[in-house]
Amino acid sequence: MPRSVIRFADWTIASDRSEGASPPLFEMECTKCPERSPASEDSGEAQDWALKHSGRHPSHTGFRGVNTSFWRTSMKDDPA
Repeated sequence: MPRSVIRFADWTIASDRSEGASPPLFEMECTKCPERSPASEDSGEAQDWALKHSGRHPSHTGFRGVNTSFWRTSMKDDPA
């Protein structure tokens, strides 16, 4: 099957700030059990969940922070 290259281009990647883009999401996962916080746009909500989880389970003091951010690629501006 023939394949054509129309032109070569440089690409860049950056956080997606386009209209309607999803904001970053924050979660906490307990490292002692499978429980995790709900995903939230507010990192404080994930931290509050971890504190409450430790209050209910005093031996659960380790957490993994999960931050999900969204990215978009685009061609660099053509100087021509």
